[in-house]
Amino acid sequence: MTVSLRNKIFLMMASPFLFSFGSYAAEKTAAWSPTVLGYEPMTPGLLGDWGGIRSTLSDNGFNYALIYQTESAYNVSGGYDKSGHFAFVDQTALLFTQDLERLTGMSDAKIEGLITNRNHDDNLTTERLQDQRVHFNDLAQEGWGTGSITRLGYLTFSRTFMDQKLTWRAGLMNYQQTFDQITPCDFQLLTLCGGKSSNSLTWNTWNIHSWGTTLAYAITPELTIKTGVIEQNPRAADTSRAWSFTTHGSKGVLLPVEAELKTHMNGLPGAYNLGILFTNAKQYSLYTPVGQETESYNRTWFAWAGFNQQVTSHQDDKSRGMSVFGNMSLADQRTDVSHIVASLGIRYRGLFDAMPNDYIGFGGSWIDMSNRLAKTERQINQINGIYDYDNPLYQPVQGHAINFDLYYRFRPVSWLDIQPDVQYWINPAAVSETKNAFVVGIKTAIRF
Repeated sequence: MTVSLRNKIFLMMASPFLFSFGSYAAEKTAAWSPTVLGYEPMTPGLLGDWGGIRSTLSDNGFNYALIYQTESAYNVSGGYDKSGHFAFVDQTALLFTQDLERLTGMSDAKIEGLITNRNHDDNLTTERLQDQRVHFNDLAQEGWGTGSITRLGYLTFSRTFMDQKLTWRAGLMNYQQTFDQITPCDFQLLTLCGGKSSNSLTWNTWNIHSWGTTLAYAITPELTIKTGVIEQNPRAADTSRAWSFTTHGSKGVLLPVEAELKTHMNGLPGAYNLGILFTNAKQYSLYTPVGQETESYNRTWFAWAGFNQQVTSHQDDKSRGMSVFGNMSLADQRTDVSHIVASLGIRYRGLFDAMPNDYIGFGGSWIDMSNRLAKTERQINQINGIYDYDNPLYQPVQGHAINFDLYYRFRPVSWLDIQPDVQYWINPAAVSETKNAFVVGIKTAIRF
């Protein structure tokens, strides 16, 4: 991820951060535009040129974005705890890129950074929607996580080679700088926010850093192969590691491989990907039979795939129209609580002529929890001799869940998004005894 205008940056509104499909492919396929796919071009911020500061910095190779976002949710009915609660979280993200060619003469090299501040550790999902005795598997506010804290999201060096076909990145990073980039994070429901690679639970999302290095090679302007080596450190999300450079606590390495295809169908852009992740860090079985030792595995895997395709244009205006998307993950359910997570949805940009930059989106997700986890939950109840769900000592058994989200995003001015949404949760947290829940929410974003 970078803020460099030179690299065809697109604003990823929901999480919110900047997004790039890669400089070589973007320049060689200039007609390929992901606007209707959910990635907006840069727009003027609330403070414009900051009195000339932004232009002066840009002239010296320094580009940045400052974005403030809020996410609120209220449980109208259903859920584990039916008492109404208005939950609110917010975050501020500062992204920056320094073009090193301007300073050192090193061609097409840059420093990339992200700093985030999150506040109001208020999570409707765990407080009201789901049974607190089980693992959560979705969030009504995707921006929640790691508490109220300021963190270094990433700080990396990157450079291209071979006429910009090969991009190398190294430093304190997160995988989303390189991998699983085809689906934006515009929905407020977590399982509809971006791709599914985060369900591996062995690497961290965009505001948490780990040591690593990645390579992305554009075999053709359409097809890019990506790989890398990233530290697998369960302590990376700790509060004490918010600004840490240490590798203390590392358990091994992550080895991802992904193919990403950008193409056209009937003259309209689409993006497709397929990836797999291996780790040599020891993982432990979610189920241990009574009287036996817990199994451990030195090699586990995780796979993801997705598509995001524009299917219509609005009266021959290709910057407006409908796109469809789908993505899924498949995990080694011996060690991962989420076996299969799959999502499908649509979004439409510019439905109304008077509001060509607005979006409407609808999607649903299906979540299947690990059968190893379910065996453990049943075993706990057998050992305790408790089979009454209302007993506080009962361990609910997780199966599958289905969640839906519908939003409309207003953009009354170039620097402001206002996005109300409604959510419907079937079997919250994959517990069939929990009442289906109806949630209303609102997400806002201000770009400075």
